[in-house]
Amino acid sequence: MSGFSRQADRTLGLLKATPGWLRLQALRPDCDDATVAAILREAGRFAETVLHLLDRPADRQGCRVEAGRVRTPDGFAAAYAKLGAAGWIGTDVAETLGGLGLPLVLHTACASMFERGCVSFMMAAGASRAACHLLAGAADSAVAAEWVPRLVAGEWAATICISEPDAGSDVGRLRTRAECIDGVWRISGQKCWISFGDHDMAARIGHCLLARTEDKPGTGGLSLFLVPNLIDGQPNGITLDRIEEKMGLHGSPTCALTFQCAQATLIGEPGRGLAQLFAMIELMRLSTACQGLGVASSAVDIAKSYAAERRQGGPADRPPVPIAAHPDVRRQLDGMRRQTEILRAAVLELACAMDLARIEPDLDLRREHADLAGWMLPLIKNFGAQTGFDVANAAIQVLGGAGYTRDYPLEQHLRDSRIMTIYEGTTGMQALDFLTRRLWRDEGRGLRVFLRRSHAELDAVQTDRAGLSASARDEVASFRALSDVMMELRTDSESGLGRADEYFTQGWRAVSAWLSIRV
Repeated sequence: MSGFSRQADRTLGLLKATPGWLRLQALRPDCDDATVAAILREAGRFAETVLHLLDRPADRQGCRVEAGRVRTPDGFAAAYAKLGAAGWIGTDVAETLGGLGLPLVLHTACASMFERGCVSFMMAAGASRAACHLLAGAADSAVAAEWVPRLVAGEWAATICISEPDAGSDVGRLRTRAECIDGVWRISGQKCWISFGDHDMAARIGHCLLARTEDKPGTGGLSLFLVPNLIDGQPNGITLDRIEEKMGLHGSPTCALTFQCAQATLIGEPGRGLAQLFAMIELMRLSTACQGLGVASSAVDIAKSYAAERRQGGPADRPPVPIAAHPDVRRQLDGMRRQTEILRAAVLELACAMDLARIEPDLDLRREHADLAGWMLPLIKNFGAQTGFDVANAAIQVLGGAGYTRDYPLEQHLRDSRIMTIYEGTTGMQALDFLTRRLWRDEGRGLRVFLRRSHAELDAVQTDRAGLSASARDEVASFRALSDVMMELRTDSESGLGRADEYFTQGWRAVSAWLSIRV
């Protein structure tokens, strides 16, 4: 059985242990066990036979600029067409717009296998799929009808276009301008750090872009636009300045772009661009956790396979034994597997909560799911990314010097995953969000849902696992006590902000303790 098949089976097992999934199945009878198993196994097959074959060659070949356009690694364009034709870009997009209409949790389960196959390639698909949801929810219906089916089919692609040379995370300092000239919006300015900002994988690229429409300071004057690279088949005033030379993700071109009076379509209401764009950002933060999960799943399987085959040590008068026979190696492998499977459980829990926040008929329960999802999102984004890096790093340690070479993909996994705690909101930004918004602003609503659900699940653990449950309850209790302390620091925000990372880390420990009983 391949690693992708094993990953599908682990996902199916954890879905059955996720209460939210059982509720989703009750609301979506089309998502029966047999259908879901078939979807996940087909996703694993596609990841293994199409995407995985691109990963290491793309890392070595990288991207290049020819005649002012980006050329992606060999095979990327054909694979993108296959991804769209098979329906994988729009698994959770509405059927009326060309998608499959599946729950978010099934998209998430499939995505972690695609990320395992080739994380650099999936950077393009992730942005396009998030743009589908953005345009379906905020754009004029004609714009959505024009763009979303083509994004789903892989004919067109999209980006998220925020950062500028002097304004990265500090979005309120963006200077790109939008002016309405003779009834047409025109965009002028510079944008950078744009993944797949230009490429040869689709016939048209739409940039979901923030630009300033008013002179208000901060984010209040920012509006959201869709800026195509082509209008009626002609260039639309967008110039590729360069692609970055990066540590990893060599198959994903990170672009700097200049916009010169580029024609644009306003999406949603003027002045509410950042709030509207968060529909896309939140999905991409969950996708980051899927990236970490894909990397970790691959890394731990490589380490386990190597440890079973590599023979070294044991009594000198006997043949050497597999290094997996050594207690310290087993300790490392067990720790890596535990980290990976807890992350898998966390990603599935969050995705189920996000689904139920939309379709649960009981409005009180729907609000609970929304509160829990908002509370968990910064944790899953950051520590999902961190787990990918940590497990890849630990796997290199198991392989020793061999893991440090290009004979194995672990060194690429390490390079590719290093960026994940940086983009889509750094660790520090996620920690501040977790404290200032999820605890202080929301009055701890998501925290209370977490405490109720974790206590209920931990209290129901069978007797033979009582020790694990007791340890987990202690971890959750420690976090609850720290939450009380941090809530009191609202009146001394400087001290509170200085402890945001500590609180954030303890939050992940508590979530890990809760979900460990499912693993």
